[in-house]
Amino acid sequence: MSSLKFEICDITQVAVDAIVNAANKTLLGGGGVDGAIHSAAGPELLEECRGLNGCETGEAKITRGYDLPSDFVIHTVGPVYSGSDSDPVLLADCYRNSLDLAVEHDLHSVAFSAISTGVYGYPLADAAAVVLPVVSQWLVDHSDYSMDVLLTCFDNQVYDSYSDYVEKYTGSNDYLKKLKY
Repeated sequence: MSSLKFEICDITQVAVDAIVNAANKTLLGGGGVDGAIHSAAGPELLEECRGLNGCETGEAKITRGYDLPSDFVIHTVGPVYSGSDSDPVLLADCYRNSLDLAVEHDLHSVAFSAISTGVYGYPLADAAAVVLPVVSQWLVDHSDYSMDVLLTCFDNQVYDSYSDYVEKYTGSNDYLKKLKY
């Protein structure tokens, strides 16, 4: 049985099959969570990323986790928020493509950072309204595959954005209904 949850935690300390890095297009590290993941993983991560030839927005690529407690890092490039109609499409692609890549590598637990909500400026409430439906629907659509998804929150604001979305949720997706506290 699959699961979906969110909690305040440091993604670099989570022991799952793969963590999902909010990367930039070069995949060569940066600020925020990207820099923290590269720092915690060690120099081998950067070396492997150099061979991946970057990544386009919405796509995902995978590397080993090196010094991280997770075995793998899935790197995805979220949209720089512009308010355009393409923003939610590209953000949804990040989550879907990362989960699909996890399945391709027979991974069963994935922790996501809050893609695009830091320096890329995606408003937290808007991101939650994309992320939670996309991930929960992916779990429904892949009910034959066991996947535990953790949405890591780097602070109370991210956590509250997910909580607020779930509290207002009136649909029928069991994964979202189970998140109500």
